[in-house]
Amino acid sequence: MLDVNSPAGIVVLVSGSGTLLQALIDASLDPAYGVRILAVGADRDDIEGLQRAQRADIETFVCRVRDFPDRGAWDVALAAEIASRTPEFVVTAGFMKILGPAALADRTIINTHPALLPSFPGAHAVRDALAYGVKVTGTTAHLVDAGVDTGPILAQRVVEVCDDDTEETLHERIKVQERELLVELVGALGRGELGLPGR
Repeated sequence: MLDVNSPAGIVVLVSGSGTLLQALIDASLDPAYGVRILAVGADRDDIEGLQRAQRADIETFVCRVRDFPDRGAWDVALAAEIASRTPEFVVTAGFMKILGPAALADRTIINTHPALLPSFPGAHAVRDALAYGVKVTGTTAHLVDAGVDTGPILAQRVVEVCDDDTEETLHERIKVQERELLVELVGALGRGELGLPGR
């Protein structure tokens, strides 16, 4: 039975405008959603994603790679920031850094990607899908592992590619599905309605 008095605490990591984060913030306003955002972390200062969190009275932190001697030290520091909030799981919502072993260790991390994985991993998924000439693409929610968009798939949604699509128009339609998929999945995980797969 759903205990709306004990929502699952999560940490959300962002790098940019935070539209995925905003969808989670909006959903978490409903006590029945079952998830509470404990903190929002970023790898950059002065981004809209942090401002969205601050407007919602959510704690924020910034962990910039350039503030550390190497990526390993940054990864350890980021892991410590996450661990200090003791989240039940972590969501990377447009977070544009690859997580290292410290951040990944003993932690469930959810990511979304604007393509139907395993097709078109990486930073230019929408452009790559258009260039390849696919007729459908979409969005994938998956667990984060040490690879680039290689973790076990949790859910997917299909988006049709139109003949006159540009990278921008196609990406906007994918983002609509990506936000809805992430909100559904995170809520289901928070409420204990969805188990996590292996591969």
